[in-house]
Amino acid sequence: MKTPLQKDRQSRTVNLLISLVVIFITITFGAGSYLDTPFFKKIDFFFYDQFMKYFVTRDTSDKIRIIDIDEASLSAVGQWPWPRYRLAQLVTAVSEMQPKAMGLDIIFSEPDRVSLKNIQQQFKKDFNLDLGFTGVPLSLSDNDGYLGHVLRKTGIVGARYFYFDHFNKNNICTHNPIQIRDRSGLLSLPKATGVLCNTDQIENKLEYTGFMNNRHDEDGILRQVPLLIEFQGEIFAHLALSTFLKAHGITRAQVLKGLYGLYIEAGKYKIPVTKNGYVQMRFTGSARSHKFISAVDILNNNVSQSDLQDKIIFIGSSAVGLNDIHHTIFDSQFPGVEIHGVILDNIYKNQTIIRPIRAREIVLGGCVITGVLMTFLFFNFSGPTVLFFATLAWISVVFISSVLSYGKLSVFVSPGLPVLIAVVLFTFFSYVRFVLARRASFMWFKRLASSQQLTMEAMVSMVETRDPETGQHIQRTQHYARALAEYLKRNGEFSDILTDDYIATLFLSVPLHDIGKVGIPDNILLKSGKLTDEEFEHMKQHASYGREIIERAANKINGDNYLKMGAEIAGSHHEKWNGEGYPKGVAGEEIPLSGRIMAISDVYDALISRRCYKPPFPHEKAMEIILEGKGSLFDPVIVDAFFEIEPEIKSIASKFTD
Repeated sequence: MKTPLQKDRQSRTVNLLISLVVIFITITFGAGSYLDTPFFKKIDFFFYDQFMKYFVTRDTSDKIRIIDIDEASLSAVGQWPWPRYRLAQLVTAVSEMQPKAMGLDIIFSEPDRVSLKNIQQQFKKDFNLDLGFTGVPLSLSDNDGYLGHVLRKTGIVGARYFYFDHFNKNNICTHNPIQIRDRSGLLSLPKATGVLCNTDQIENKLEYTGFMNNRHDEDGILRQVPLLIEFQGEIFAHLALSTFLKAHGITRAQVLKGLYGLYIEAGKYKIPVTKNGYVQMRFTGSARSHKFISAVDILNNNVSQSDLQDKIIFIGSSAVGLNDIHHTIFDSQFPGVEIHGVILDNIYKNQTIIRPIRAREIVLGGCVITGVLMTFLFFNFSGPTVLFFATLAWISVVFISSVLSYGKLSVFVSPGLPVLIAVVLFTFFSYVRFVLARRASFMWFKRLASSQQLTMEAMVSMVETRDPETGQHIQRTQHYARALAEYLKRNGEFSDILTDDYIATLFLSVPLHDIGKVGIPDNILLKSGKLTDEEFEHMKQHASYGREIIERAANKINGDNYLKMGAEIAGSHHEKWNGEGYPKGVAGEEIPLSGRIMAISDVYDALISRRCYKPPFPHEKAMEIILEGKGSLFDPVIVDAFFEIEPEIKSIASKFTD
């Protein structure tokens, strides 16, 4: 039995181990805010997407229009690529409607093959023929030059694309019309290694340009795009941002640090960006939430000027074949040209989602607070109800705080990790409580079993005080019976009865088999000579006495217990297989299995032991008598088993000698 000091030390050790596990879980999940593992990102994406869906607004700014080279336009005008003069006609037609600014979401990186100038050059190269064209204005002989001239005249913002895996040595794209300076000192922009430009004749005419890079997250969904990219030591702007700045006559902008993080200050506008220059977009729903106008309608003059006047226009294509389609949380077929509209819509409505620059530290702090709070609750409140409702309340606080921050301030801090830690720790603490409760129940059961054993031993001692010659008889018969039952179980005998619990109960019950002898007078019980017939009849009553004594105690206990089997053994261990035993004279399998096992164990031990009426018999003589009783006194199956474990029987007899 453990002393109070030992129990106190054990309790401190358990508490220390629990605390270490809590620290490990908290640090592991808290570090998830700094790790870019798929598991932690999925949690972050889940809450980000759910918040966006919950707070989605279907209205969009009326300041934006999309001129779409859609399937209808391609079918009416011709498949892609269009001749550059056709695009020049489209840009000119849009420009004449006096938009506030235009952005062209198309890169012309190769010369126009249908340009007359290029056809002449190709024929000269391939066939050494000098082709001549009559009646064609000089300006229309070079489609690229003509488009460049129109782009210059209309002031449209052109596009480019930055590479990060190889270097394009064409330095024409180094023109940067907008000066953006990092005044925060905290930007860590992606550094491009190369750039895809328009042809020289087009690129040289562009006054404003912007890149059209997008970036999908690991799950293939577009949630953010880079607004700023560094190339050759300069900061370049996204096409949407360049077009927005052009519309407002802004040529200089700076990156500053605000309350929640970094932002681009452009005139009166503040555009939140992440540390690496990305903008977190808030989508207003599925594709075509903004107003789309088919390019063919522009070319056919089917659009009124009021539809485009003072609007910011983006010209691009939603045609699936041009492969500028993206997967968003609302739509798997979201046109790339509309991404620019989403960015500008967020800027105008001040709804760009902000990821605070200290978001990781905030999440880590939330994880630590969760771990400390959960540990405090576990060690100070023993009831599971308090822990459950306190955990639920804390999860609600974290979640609601995150929801309100998103809904009211457009600030997103994922509640995922603190919530996950709370759930994991609640599960862990519940399991610990279960284990400790099981352990306490087991200790209580052991104490109960010990008290039962002591009670039984006290009852048996009453017999021993009356019949001191029994000696180690009780222990030997206990072990004989258990060894015999275990052998029968291993060999598949009585499989419907011989379970582990049955055998354990049998072992506990065996000592009660002669408890009825307390009712036999001393002159009979201790008589050294042979009993008379009358005395023997009186002696036989000890089996009935024993059963009655134990049954009275067993009936006061609910459910199955070892006393019931003890009563069964006490009342049947003198029954014989042929029905000539006592007290009831039952035969064969009508005798309980416990009684049949006890019968052979009791007789064998009585034979090899000294009694007041006989000397001990040798083991061999005892086994011979047992064999003679096979099928008459004892169950034949049990006799065979008894002989199979003969070495174990001898070992038990020698171990517990009187």
